[in-house]
Amino acid sequence: MKGEMMDPQNSSVTPSREGPIRIALISPKGPLYRHRGGIFRKSLRYMPLTLPTLASLIPSDVPVELTCIDEGIGDVDPDLAVDLVGLTVITGTARRSYELAAGFRARGITVVMGGPHITLIPEDARQHADSIVVGYAEQTWPQLLRDFRDGRLRSRYDQDPGLQLVNLPLPDRSVLPRKRFLTSHVFEATRGCVHSCEFCVVPSAWGLKPYQKPVEDVVRDIRSQGARRALFVDLNLIADKEYARRLFEALAPLGIQWFGLATTLLCDDLPLLDLAARSGCRGLLMGLESISSRNLRNSAKGFNRPEKFAQVVERLHERGISLQGCFVFGLDDDTPETFDRTAEFAVEAGIDLPRFAIVTPFPGTALYSRLESEGRILTRNWELYDGQHVVFQPRRMTIGELQSGTERVWKKVYSWTGIARRLRKTAAPWPLAVTTNLGYRYYAHHLHKFYTCDAPFAGGMRPVGPAVEKPVEAVSETSDV
Repeated sequence: MKGEMMDPQNSSVTPSREGPIRIALISPKGPLYRHRGGIFRKSLRYMPLTLPTLASLIPSDVPVELTCIDEGIGDVDPDLAVDLVGLTVITGTARRSYELAAGFRARGITVVMGGPHITLIPEDARQHADSIVVGYAEQTWPQLLRDFRDGRLRSRYDQDPGLQLVNLPLPDRSVLPRKRFLTSHVFEATRGCVHSCEFCVVPSAWGLKPYQKPVEDVVRDIRSQGARRALFVDLNLIADKEYARRLFEALAPLGIQWFGLATTLLCDDLPLLDLAARSGCRGLLMGLESISSRNLRNSAKGFNRPEKFAQVVERLHERGISLQGCFVFGLDDDTPETFDRTAEFAVEAGIDLPRFAIVTPFPGTALYSRLESEGRILTRNWELYDGQHVVFQPRRMTIGELQSGTERVWKKVYSWTGIARRLRKTAAPWPLAVTTNLGYRYYAHHLHKFYTCDAPFAGGMRPVGPAVEKPVEAVSETSDV
C-alpha cells in the first residue's frame, strides 16, 4: 500500500495494482438513440469524440487493456470482466448510466462517471459512482488513472482552472468500429461559447471562456485521417472571430468540404462568411430557436433577429452553404399559433433541413432554475429530458398542445409539398438534398421511434435540442466522459 492522500475524506485507499488495468469506457444509450436502424438501415450517428479522446489521454506509465462501447451501435455485456468502468453521461442517459453503474458495482467493479450531466449537477451522481469527474478531463483523467493504479482513487476530480487545449495527443479513433458510423471524420477545434443563452448547458457547466486547440493541431488531425469531408462538432466555431479566420485560412489549402455549427452572427460578417465558403464550408447548423423576438430576448439570445432569418438563408445559399436551422418550442411567448407560423416560415425561407425540439430545461441551467422557482418543473425523470418530451408547464399553452404542435410542425415541413417548396431553394447538391429530406421525412412520421439523427448534409451533424450534449466534458461529445 502506497500511503494515504492528504484529504482522506475525498479518497479511498486500496492496495496498489500490478499488471494492466482492465478498463471499459462506455457511452450509454438513451432516448436520443433508442432506435439504431432507420430508413437507411444503418446508424446515422457520427463517431463521437469522447471515447477516442479519453483513450488517447491514457498515460504511457499506466498499462491498460481497453474496451470502448458505444451503446448507440452495440450492447454492453453485463458480465464484462474489467477493473474500472468509465461512463460518460448526458442528462438523457443518466437513468441508463445509473442502471449500468449499479450492476457493475454490485460485482465489485469500480465505476467512474463524467460528462455534461455530472458537471451540471454532480450531487445527482455521487451515490451512483465511486468517483466523479467534473468539467473537462484532459488533466484529471490521467491523474485518476494513476490514482486508481496506486490505490488512491479520490471520490471527485475537478477540472484544473488553468486548463488549455495544447500539447494534447490526437483522438484515438481506432477504439471504435468505424464502419458502424456514418462518418469517423469528426473533429474539434474549439470548445465553449461566449453567449449565455438561458436554456443552454454551456454557460452553467463550463462558463463563457472559449477553449481553443492550436490551428496546426486541427490541421494535423484532419491530415492524419485523410479526410476529404470533415464535421466540426464545436458549439460555435466563430465564438472568437480572429481564431475562426486563422482556422479557415488553414483549412483552405486542404481542399476539403466541411460542416459545422455557428451562430447567425456569421452572416453579419461577410468577409468572414466568404472566407468560410472559400475554406470549404458546405453546411452549417444554426440555432435560430424562435420566430419570436420576445422569446429570443428573454432567453438572452437577442442577437438572433427573426426579421433577418430569411437573409441568413439567402447569404448562405449564395455561397453554396446549406443550412440546418433548429427551432425550439415551449418558450414563454409561444402560443398554439406559433407552430404553423414557424412551419410556414421554414418552408418559405427555403431552410435546407429544419429541425424542431421541445425546449428542455436541463438541470443546472438558468432556465431550469427559473422554472423551478416558478413551480413549473413537472418531472425529474432525466430520461424524458431529450428534446421530445414536455417536462415543464408551458406558460401560454397546454402540455398536450406543445407536444402535438411540435409533432405537427415536423410533418408539415417534411410533407411532400413542404419538401418540394424548400428544395427549389436548396444549396445542397440535388441528390444529397433529396436523400436527406427523405430521411427526415421518415423520422417526422415516426417520432415515437426516432427523434434525432446525426446526419444532415454530407457528413452528419450532431443532434441538437435547445442545448446540445457536447464537449471532453469531464470526459470529452466532444468530450463527454
